[in-house]
Amino acid sequence: MSAAEAQVARPSLLSQVLEWRVFCEAYASLWSYPLLKQAPPGDGQPVLVLPGFLAGEASTYVLRHFLKSLGYRAHCWKLGRNLGPIGEKEHDIHGRLKELSRRYKRKISIVGWSLGGVYARELAWLDTDLVRQVITLGTPIRHPNSITVSWLYEDVTGQRETHMAPELLARVPEPPPVPSTCIYSRTDGVVPWQCSIEKPSRLTENIRVEGSHLGMGFHPAVLWAIADRLAQPEGRWRKFKAPPYTSLLYPKPDKFAAKSKARAKD
Repeated sequence: MSAAEAQVARPSLLSQVLEWRVFCEAYASLWSYPLLKQAPPGDGQPVLVLPGFLAGEASTYVLRHFLKSLGYRAHCWKLGRNLGPIGEKEHDIHGRLKELSRRYKRKISIVGWSLGGVYARELAWLDTDLVRQVITLGTPIRHPNSITVSWLYEDVTGQRETHMAPELLARVPEPPPVPSTCIYSRTDGVVPWQCSIEKPSRLTENIRVEGSHLGMGFHPAVLWAIADRLAQPEGRWRKFKAPPYTSLLYPKPDKFAAKSKARAKD
C-alpha cells in the first residue's frame, strides 16, 4: 500500500463517542418492526451471517430473526466468538458454506458485519460457485491501520498488516467476483467510511446510512437495505434504489477515490 493510499484519518472523537447511539438504534428497530415487515419478501434462499471482531452469534440474532421472518433461511456461522485472523478464519467458515450449499442445493448469500465482511469477500474468491452475493456492513476493506481498534485486533490475533500474505493484501480491496453491496456510515466510530466503500463496477454498489458501527446489524435502514438486496432474483442483480422520500435514511453515497487526501493522525 502506498503512503498516499494509507493517509486516511481514524474516526473523529465525536464519532467514537456517538457509538453510544447503538442503544437508540436497537430501540428504533423494535419501534419500526411493523414497517420493516413490509420489506420485500424472500424466496427461501439460504443466508450465512458473519459477526464482527470479538462478537459472536448472539450479535447477529436480530438480523437473522428479521430475515427469517421474511422467508429467508438465515444461519449463524457456528464458530463462536470472532477472534480472527484474516487469512485463516475464512477457511474454517468455508466448511459451513459448503454444508449449507449441500443442504439447500443453492448458492448462499453472505452478510458480513465489520471483520465478518472481510471473510465474506474472501469466501466469494475461495469458492465463487457457492456464493450468490455478498453484503458487508461497515467492513474495513482497505487502510487497516486507520481503524480505531486496530491495536486491539493486533493484540488479540498477533497479526499486523505486514504479516499478511501479499496476495491477500492485494485481493481484499478488490471487488469479489459476485454482486457486492457495501453498507457504510460517514459517522462510523470504528471504521473510517473511506475504508468501507467499494470500487465502482457493474456488480458493486455502496449504500450510505446514518448510524453507528456497533448498531449496523439492527439499524432499521440497514435491515431494509439488506432485505431489498436479498430479494433480487438470482442472476438479475440491480443496484439499490432507495424507496421514495427516504433521502434522510439513505443519503447520496460517496464516490470512491483511489487515493484519499485525508491526513492521517499522528
